[in-house]
Amino acid sequence: MQRIVIRCGGYQKPASVHNRAAVRFGEILKRDLGERVEFELIGDVLALGRKSGDLLPMVETGELSCCYISTVRFTKAVPEFKMLELPFVVRDRATVNRALDGEFGDHLKRRVRAATPFRILGFWDNGFRHFTNSVRPIRTPADCAGLRIRTQMSELHGEVFRTLGFQPIPADIKEFSEQIAGDRFQAQDNPLTNIYLFNVHKYHRYITLSAHFFGASAFAFNNAEYASWPTEVQTIVNAAALEATARQRQLAAAEDTDVLAALDPRQNEVIRLSDSEHRAFVDAVQPVVAKYRRELDPELLRYLQ
Repeated sequence: MQRIVIRCGGYQKPASVHNRAAVRFGEILKRDLGERVEFELIGDVLALGRKSGDLLPMVETGELSCCYISTVRFTKAVPEFKMLELPFVVRDRATVNRALDGEFGDHLKRRVRAATPFRILGFWDNGFRHFTNSVRPIRTPADCAGLRIRTQMSELHGEVFRTLGFQPIPADIKEFSEQIAGDRFQAQDNPLTNIYLFNVHKYHRYITLSAHFFGASAFAFNNAEYASWPTEVQTIVNAAALEATARQRQLAAAEDTDVLAALDPRQNEVIRLSDSEHRAFVDAVQPVVAKYRRELDPELLRYLQ
């Protein structure tokens, strides 16, 4: 019997909701495949001196079998992923999860298989993204003016932030986490879980619950390696990925409440926008939304609304 080695990569600490889900994935494989599989989780490639952006190349070359990674990393190959990057389009988890588990998600998976060396076996919850900064409370678009903000590696995100008045600086999370104590990045956006786990809250006093983007992560596999496994193994891997995805989403939803409870009000000011304040941000970015609505398939976009 030839043992199958499955190495999974990530970029977060062991306590993260992503790594806890990846651990669950490995546990299911061991339970159902026993000695036929060896599972290894390399949960924080940043600690190895790598960038989060290295994960997909590591999967492509076979250094890893799979990884979790923000879907913004697929946008160039599959432009339909831009739908998940539009500000304020995703309003609640139930709707986006239903879309990603249904025809919308199936379309994205097919496009990824056709355009890349990868196969996506699940879409994980990377949270609603919020603004943090070290300068002042952000309650209006005018408060964003001139602040240097770290962004994900997404041109669309940069366009949105420039529209709000920020000065966007795209940077890998490794670069950002190493420089957060300095003044290069006065602001950033992340889900609450990352704000806490990457210690952003220790350097950025102000946390605005803007929920301007919803982040999805792809649970992505090397498609050629996946295809080389016996059908029985593929079936078990598919089922394990499905269960790990459900678990990850449960953890992610609960994490928002847990992080808000853990924040020290003496250290952090949490800004909850009123309806009118929130509407001002929505209105401010409408030119960007309108531009991309003209480029994207409205039949697919309707799944998110």
